[in-house]
Amino acid sequence: MVIRMRHTRSHTKNRRSHHALKEATLSKCPNCGEMHRPHHMCLNCGYYNGRQVMDLETKRKEREARMEARRERIQSEMAEAAPEATPEVMEETPVTPEEDTSKKATEENTQDTKPEKKPE
Repeated sequence: MVIRMRHTRSHTKNRRSHHALKEATLSKCPNCGEMHRPHHMCLNCGYYNGRQVMDLETKRKEREARMEARRERIQSEMAEAAPEATPEVMEETPVTPEEDTSKKATEENTQDTKPEKKPE
């Protein structure tokens, strides 16, 4: 449906007055003291309402083991695919001021040598 009447600025602003974002409310975990969302498990220690709901320490260890295995697998695949093209740390050579000015001079020369169009 098409809007038939124009809304005044004040009407538009009154309608949009409820669009503002509100700051998230947080509560303090009684077990570890970290801030967490109310009525949610603490993401630091895994406690909710005074009891442990999830053992986050073992979850972290399992995830780290999975990630390490994945890194090793990727490195071995890259080594098999191109053993001569292993990534090496290349050191950048510093540019001397003489080289820098010579580059600028060649750029200026190339700009000057462009043919100009003659007006007809």
